[in-house]
Amino acid sequence: MNKLYVVGIGPGGRKGMTLEADAVLAQADIIAGYTKYVELVRPYYPDKEFFSTGMTQEVDRCRAALAFAASGQTVAVVCSGDSGVYGMAGLLCELAGNYASTDIEIIPGVTAALSGAAILGAPLAHDFAVISLSDLLTPWEKIAQRLQAAAQGDFCLCLYNPGSRKRHNYMQKACDILLQLLSSDTVCGIAKNIGRSRQSARVMTLSQLRDTPVDMFTTVFVGNSETRNIGGKMVTPRGYGNV
Repeated sequence: MNKLYVVGIGPGGRKGMTLEADAVLAQADIIAGYTKYVELVRPYYPDKEFFSTGMTQEVDRCRAALAFAASGQTVAVVCSGDSGVYGMAGLLCELAGNYASTDIEIIPGVTAALSGAAILGAPLAHDFAVISLSDLLTPWEKIAQRLQAAAQGDFCLCLYNPGSRKRHNYMQKACDILLQLLSSDTVCGIAKNIGRSRQSARVMTLSQLRDTPVDMFTTVFVGNSETRNIGGKMVTPRGYGNV
């Protein structure tokens, strides 16, 4: 049977990959993906054939990868972080119906919620929700509902895609929703360029977060009512002290 892997490459360079992800890429004939993600792995696999497309060309990219696999080549489609968390695993599974002879295997990776949390401390030590602020595929009205519901449930939040040139005020819009339900002193944090050369992190309050510049390389964390700033680390107690 033909083989197509969907590979989460973690936050950045090779050291952030799992051993399984590295082994799969080493045995693939073709490595495909979004251009920026392909460029992250290209130096480590110089003997491979590469195929990439830009943003908003996900369907074409996945169809091409399935066609390569159907021709008998082993294909690895790379995704930043985890292949199933805002990655291509879902779309490839949706499109796979026309390629019955191709076996799709999904290789997990370290998503930004986890790698970013590790930089900041332990913000996700209790129940949490992950929400993308990108309205490219999800209406803003639904994103707003999810923010409200998570805040009402006192979940810690991890926010993906918090801003871009076209969505420069979306973080402010999200914070305005959260500030209706949460204290302005709620402990928050941001992690930028996770696993890459300009990696940085900062802990702040929700009111400060509202006016903090963010971009597509930023992952945002909003604490729950128990989250604390302990020595510059964002920490959400799980409640062991109450046992």
